[in-house]
Amino acid sequence: LVGSPDHSTRSRASADGARLQMTGLTTDNVTTDNVTTQNATPPIFDHRFHAQLAELIAWRRDVRRFRPDPVPDELIDHLLDLAQLSPSVGNSQPWRFVSVDSPALRGRIHDNFARCNQKAEGLYDGDRATLYAQLKLEGIAIAPRQFAVFCDRSTRQGAGVGCQTMPETLDYSVVVMIETFWLAARAHGLGVGWVSILDPVEAKTDLDVPEPWKFIAYLCVGWPEEEHVDPELVRCGWQPRTHAGRVVIQR
Repeated sequence: LVGSPDHSTRSRASADGARLQMTGLTTDNVTTDNVTTQNATPPIFDHRFHAQLAELIAWRRDVRRFRPDPVPDELIDHLLDLAQLSPSVGNSQPWRFVSVDSPALRGRIHDNFARCNQKAEGLYDGDRATLYAQLKLEGIAIAPRQFAVFCDRSTRQGAGVGCQTMPETLDYSVVVMIETFWLAARAHGLGVGWVSILDPVEAKTDLDVPEPWKFIAYLCVGWPEEEHVDPELVRCGWQPRTHAGRVVIQR
């Protein structure tokens, strides 16, 4: 995928096309409204679909450079509908979205990032410190849509099934949902960037959410300014992908 010259053109075309072809999103795709009434016979996912799914997974990367072009509300609504189909412990669906739209709040989030990033940069020395300073680690100033995602640890949905012994599975459920949202966004040509260099307590205070909500992620969403399949940290030489997590230990 990395060496194929037509990928960036094709993906950029899909991004532009997604903005122009917004009809049929709720009728041509599975949504929370129709998933329970569909025929019980499962669809057949053929080899072409398998290849496209693998390509989608490869292209799902953390985007930090966005175009300022607006994202249609209908598309965001569609992605949020699909996200509700994500697995969650006890079917609790504990994720809560806060759309961060005001320039003042975005400015406070960015200030939060800048302070935390400066502190993080001080942890490195020499060439590592120089390289860290060159990394593009967020897109807060440009991304047209931004969401803070929380876990509602007080939710009564699911009646506590599955999380009595491991309450952190509520948090894990939110993370799984984010991956679903991310893949669905990429399928429409949208990029998503997860900003993790933030003080979660300060972010939660600034966004004024209920006390039981735990801050999980800050997501920047928009059309990528540039298209490439390799993640930012790989392109910049910070950390290549490895097979460390591919090892399966047998007992």
